[in-house]
Amino acid sequence: MSIEAGSKLQGKVTGITHFGAFVELPGGSTGLVHISEVADHYVKDINELLKVGDEVTVKVVNVEKDGKVGLSIRKAVDRPEGEARPARPARQDAPRNARPQQRSSGGYRGGGGGSKPRPTPSFEDKVSRFLKDSEERLTTIKRQTESKRGGRGAKRG
Repeated sequence: MSIEAGSKLQGKVTGITHFGAFVELPGGSTGLVHISEVADHYVKDINELLKVGDEVTVKVVNVEKDGKVGLSIRKAVDRPEGEARPARPARQDAPRNARPQQRSSGGYRGGGGGSKPRPTPSFEDKVSRFLKDSEERLTTIKRQTESKRGGRGAKRG
């Protein structure tokens, strides 16, 4: 049986790695389902969804000249036309360089009245804020390095 891109096949999971799962296809060939192609949502550990020996329906994404077969489980699932992927969950941890948001003088008091949403800053505003922050950081770094240089190697004799 020849395997062609776009065809849907039944296969059996023969191996699981941290980057995906190997699936044995009809005819004895094996293909790889990358971890990003297992489900529509983020998959941290593939072992939560698949086990060796599971029967899965896969769609052939590509067949390379050297015989490698790329597979997808999520593309094998038929979805109605208008249905989109589920929304990504909100991040639990804030980025390391994020600053806490400053509150306006009005503040939120609950009760649902009167507060206007803040307008989104323009590109020029974002660039000017970035430049200001960058200059402040560079100044801080220069001060720190200059204070360290003063005590070293200044007096040799």
